[in-house]
Amino acid sequence: MGYLIGLDEYLEEHYHESVFDQAVLDNQPWEIHAHPHRCFQARIIETVTYDVTVDCGEGKKEVLPKVQIKFLYPAKLADSVKPLLKQESKVEALNLGPHFSPRYRHHVKNKTLFPLMKDRVVLFFTLLEGEVLKGIISGFNRYEITLHMKGGLPVTVLRHAIHDVRDKKGQCFLKKSQEKREGWKKSSLYVARNDKKPS
Repeated sequence: MGYLIGLDEYLEEHYHESVFDQAVLDNQPWEIHAHPHRCFQARIIETVTYDVTVDCGEGKKEVLPKVQIKFLYPAKLADSVKPLLKQESKVEALNLGPHFSPRYRHHVKNKTLFPLMKDRVVLFFTLLEGEVLKGIISGFNRYEITLHMKGGLPVTVLRHAIHDVRDKKGQCFLKKSQEKREGWKKSSLYVARNDKKPS
C-alpha cells in the first residue's frame, strides 16, 4: 500500500466545493451544455442536491437535473470556448444519454486525477454525446473536474458526463483501465508504504 503526497489534504479542502454554489453567488450568466445536445445561457439561481434552478431571462425559469448537465463555463467566455470544442462522431453515433445510475458511469479515480493535475498533463475528455474538450486539470471535486483549455479558459465538466479520458499518447485514465495499470504509482508524488509491523 502507499499514498500520494498532498492528495488527502487537497480532498479535505476542495472535495465538497461546487461550481454551482459559486455560480449562485456570482449571479452571472453561464453557458450550459446539457442533454440532449442542448446549449443555452442562464443564471444559476438555486442549487440543491440533485437539481439546479436556472433563470433564462424574460421570466423563464427551469429546474434542471444536474445529471442532464455535461459542462459549463461563464457565458462571457462563450465566443472563445466554442471554437475549441471538437466532436467525436463515433461516440455521438452511440446516442448515449445521461447515466442516471452511478454503476453505469465512466469513473476516474481521485488518485488518478491528482497527479495528472499536478503534472499539468494535457488531456482529452470525451463526453457522452461526443464532445471532446482538450485541456489541463486545474481542479476537481466530488462531482466536477475543471479544465483550463487553450488560453487558460476555465470549463467545468460534470464527472457523470464523461465517456473517456486520454492523453496525447492515447493512454486511458478511466477507473477500469487504471485499476490494472495503477498509473498513480508511477507519479513522483507516490510514496510506497510498508504496513508490516516490525518483528
